[in-house]
Amino acid sequence: MADLKKRSGGQILVDQLLIHGATHGFCVPGESYLEVLDALYDVKERFTLVNARHEAGAANMAETWGKLTGRPGIAMVTRGPGATHASVGVHIARQDSTPMILLVGQVARHMRGREAFQEVDYRAFFGPIAKWVEEIEDPMRIPEIMSRAFRTAMSGRPGPVVLSLPEDMLTEQVCVADAMAVGVPTRAGVGQAQISALQDVLKTAERPIGIFGGGWSDPDAMALTDWAKRLKLPLVASFRRQDSIDNTSAVYCGTLGTAAGPALKARLRDADTVLLLGTRLSEISTDGYAFPDPETTRFVHVYPEAEEIGRVWPADLAIQADAGALAQDLAMTEGDDWPEWTQWCASMRADYVADSTAGAYPGPLDLGQCMIELQALLPVNAIVTVDAGNHTGWAQRFLQYTRPGRLIGSTCGSMGYAVPAAVAASLQNPDRVAVACVGDGGFQMSGMELATASQFGTRPIILLFNNGSYGTIRMHQERDHPGRVSGTEIVGADFQKLAQGLGALAIRVSETSEFTPALKRALSARQPVVIELSCDPAQISTRGRLG
Repeated sequence: MADLKKRSGGQILVDQLLIHGATHGFCVPGESYLEVLDALYDVKERFTLVNARHEAGAANMAETWGKLTGRPGIAMVTRGPGATHASVGVHIARQDSTPMILLVGQVARHMRGREAFQEVDYRAFFGPIAKWVEEIEDPMRIPEIMSRAFRTAMSGRPGPVVLSLPEDMLTEQVCVADAMAVGVPTRAGVGQAQISALQDVLKTAERPIGIFGGGWSDPDAMALTDWAKRLKLPLVASFRRQDSIDNTSAVYCGTLGTAAGPALKARLRDADTVLLLGTRLSEISTDGYAFPDPETTRFVHVYPEAEEIGRVWPADLAIQADAGALAQDLAMTEGDDWPEWTQWCASMRADYVADSTAGAYPGPLDLGQCMIELQALLPVNAIVTVDAGNHTGWAQRFLQYTRPGRLIGSTCGSMGYAVPAAVAASLQNPDRVAVACVGDGGFQMSGMELATASQFGTRPIILLFNNGSYGTIRMHQERDHPGRVSGTEIVGADFQKLAQGLGALAIRVSETSEFTPALKRALSARQPVVIELSCDPAQISTRGRLG
């Protein structure tokens, strides 16, 4: 250690971020990690620190960064309230299987256990929602723990790691060697015996369906698509994962979740074999665990985490493997002795095309037509972020996503996600168009991040669906308690003035004919843009209308 230079814990931590390839971090600054902030000052040419307007926004930006890059998004927040605010992003990263590292300032080591100012036991608090939680007690262990954090966040089933940083640990000066950079994540491979077993199951299927999750690289997605096209195997996306493969492919047959139509649900009930590729059997994707029926449907479950396989229903064939790696192996298999699924696949594809073709909607602003015009004008590599709420059905049902185009949304239904996600997407690649779909409720939770966009020169386009209501809850309210509106009305906000005050160009659209000119203006703007869509509150969803 004689030839090593003494560094503070904060400097050591920042050096590890650089070694592992981190280039951006999202934060709300706090006194509990001043040493990290100070160390970042010395590397500001190599690391961009984005100060968000709220810790939830910072965490959601980091989570989006992880989705787009496949490397852990970095968030930094202070102790207590900062950490609890950021927990929403950790929950999203866990349910979405997104690589992310949250760095949290902590009280000094000698103060712990006394309910010191803003003290929280982060192992207990984050334990149920993070992949791994650790408190760094000794600055000598920072390189080791940071290396493990990057590998843990990316490998197997990706997810969030939370590291607690006692403020006195960050100021302590020590001599320690840096860790080696963590390169590619560890992927669970698959053997020939498992491939053969999978093929044996599929060869006896009459009505198979492949359901894929998220996190696919472009080569893996192409391999999956090529293999499915060769077999004429219909592929269906799990909730908010339809960007994983090219939606224009003849084997893409729709998405599960809130945008799924009756025809697709019927197909799932009729399927005799379901191949799950890198996805969980989530409540939303299965419509409340209503289908498929384990009594009549065989399951092949491919997932990197053994504990998830069989968690909902037993799998007839369980394969612990990275679905992308398996797709690469399957794409290289040979043989033509497969059942004839051409008609089955074609009929499912026809169902999807019919359901994703927007008909005429009543009223002066036809959102279905707006989606048709949006699709026509968006570049093929555009990024669309969606919030929580029924308004997301317009983008999920009527837009098509072709690699490298992306749909970025929270599968846990967290409001306030779309705006910070679009800011992060625009920052990650300024040359790509980033469009956020957000309701008036979600915008009021996180719209202040437009100021972050303005500060850092990004230019997301925000489609603000304003119907004066928490629409999803209003829909459930009308179903269970008709005519008894309680707590779901939203009034009083002037979104045009608010957007302008945050540095955005503001445009209001009240009629269908106004949408395309507004969008063209937004696409050519050199600043953030908010297009406020004056929606009919009676058009509660793409499939339902009140009254």
